[in-house]
Amino acid sequence: MDDLAGAHWRKSTRSGNNGGACVEVADNLPGRVLVRDSKDREGGSLAFDSGAWRAFVDGVARRQ
Repeated sequence: MDDLAGAHWRKSTRSGNNGGACVEVADNLPGRVLVRDSKDREGGSLAFDSGAWRAFVDGVARRQ
């Protein structure tokens, strides 16, 4: 298992005060982006390569 101690987690500034129903993203690790549930930070995370994450973000942005 990779050491994730250096992961810098953040929530969107648009998440507001909705009781914690958010995801957090760590995009400071080389070549990958991690995503986790802000309500269950110890419950694990999903890992995406940087290209897949960029495609997801771009797709969401086009639909707004």
